Amino acid sequence: MSYASPTPDVIRDFERVSPEIVEQASKFASSILADVAGRRGALHGRISPLAPSMRFAGPALTVEVRPGDNLMIHAALAIAKPGDVIVVDGKGDLSSALMGEIMSQQCVALGVTAVVIDGAVRDSEAICELGFPMFAAGLNPNGPTKSVAGRLNHPISIGGVSVNPGDLVVGDADGVTVIEREKAAAMMPLAEQKVAAETKRIAEIKSRQALAPGWLNGALRTAGVIKEGETL
Repeated sequence: MSYASPTPDVIRDFERVSPEIVEQASKFASSILADVAGRRGALHGRISPLAPSMRFAGPALTVEVRPGDNLMIHAALAIAKPGDVIVVDGKGDLSSALMGEIMSQQCVALGVTAVVIDGAVRDSEAICELGFPMFAAGLNPNGPTKSVAGRLNHPISIGGVSVNPGDLVVGDADGVTVIEREKAAAMMPLAEQKVAAETKRIAEIKSRQALAPGWLNGALRTAGVIKEGETL
């Protein structure tokens, strides 16, 4: 009986969401994309930018590490392509930082677009001054070990969301949203429509033409809060 060869721990090549879709997605807020994707794909709120001005869009290069060890992040930097977003399943561990100023400088030199870590980082002031988009679950001055094997470009789970290599990842002050690579193109026109609808709604509020949303009474009736024919 023959058996298929096991998938290697390091996958160097994978299909990325197209640069055209990334460019389109960069125009939208993470909240808009999460809404049109079915109100899913947003990472847990513990993963946030070091500065609210940080924002990015790009394809995911996925990394799985053991808590407190950043060997595989260094490996990821060795194969990353310009525009990639390095997304790290750090197991939510905050006992030591997985990245700091030196690796952030390396990211900038390589053209890496951003890093998203479910774990801790350090040198936050220097990274903010550098302006590199770094999203993490927390801070810790302890340094990591560099000795435990992990995996590159396998499916990972981070912040309660499954991420595959090449998926679209978008981040801003509100957090990070992930959309499957295969669905990303279809989400762009929906995002355009969502922005137009929200712009119209805000104009109605400012002009006092419609201070309450039109769906409110119907939703209250469905929930049993008010009776049929009754309005607020």
